Amino acid sequence: MRPETLVRDHTIYACVMGSRAFGLATEGSDTDRRGVFLAPTALYWRFEKPPTHVEGPAEEQFSWELERFCELALRANPNILECLHSPLVEHVDDTGRELLALRGAFLSRRAHETFTRYALGQRRKLEATVRAHGTPRWKHAMHLLRLLMSSRDLLRTGALTLDVGDERESLLAVKRGEVPWPEVESRMNRLAAEADEAAGRSPLPAEPDHRRVEDFLVRVRRASALQPDPYDEVV
Repeated sequence: MRPETLVRDHTIYACVMGSRAFGLATEGSDTDRRGVFLAPTALYWRFEKPPTHVEGPAEEQFSWELERFCELALRANPNILECLHSPLVEHVDDTGRELLALRGAFLSRRAHETFTRYALGQRRKLEATVRAHGTPRWKHAMHLLRLLMSSRDLLRTGALTLDVGDERESLLAVKRGEVPWPEVESRMNRLAAEADEAAGRSPLPAEPDHRRVEDFLVRVRRASALQPDPYDEVV
C-alpha cells in the first residue's frame, strides 16, 4: 500500500500545528498539518511493513502511524504532545476521538526533561547564530520563548495549552526583532527557572499510563485485523 494511500484512506486524526495553532499566525504564515494514521493490521503480516511516518502528500504535511505516535507521546516528545492538544482539528474519526480522550494518559513529569532538553538544543543554535552574525533568528527565538512558557504552565497546572493568549503581542515583538537579545535571554532564563521550580510540585504523575495506552492500541489493532485485507486493493 502506497504511503500516500495510508494517509488519504486511514487517517484517524489530523490537525493544524505551528503558528496558527499557537495563536501567533500573521499574514503569510504557513499552514503546518500533522496527522495520525492507523495502518491496517493485515499489512503487518507481510515482509514489507507499513511506514512509521509519512511526509506529505500535501506540502507542510507530516503523519505518524498510530503505534509510533503513541511511543513518542509516552516518551513526552514535545512535538507529539503538542500535536495531541492542537486547538485546530481538521479531521477525527471514532478511533481518533479515543486517542484524544487518552491525552491525559500521555502526560507526566517526564515532560520537564524532554521539553528542557529540546529547549536547550534550540537555545544553543540561537546562541551560535548570535556569535556568528550578531543577532539570532528572531522567529526561532519567539518560538523558543513560547515553548518555555508552555512547558512551565504544563508543569504548574497539569494541562498543556498551545494558544499563547495574552502573550501574543509580546512574542510577536520578539519575532520582529524589537526586543534586545539580552532581554530575550533574561526571559528564557526566568522561564526555565520557573519550570524547574514547578517540576518539584507538579500535579502531573511521575510516569505516563502505559497500560491504558497499550490496551487502546491492542484493541484497535484487533478490530482492524477483522477487516478485509487491503492488500488486494493495490496488487
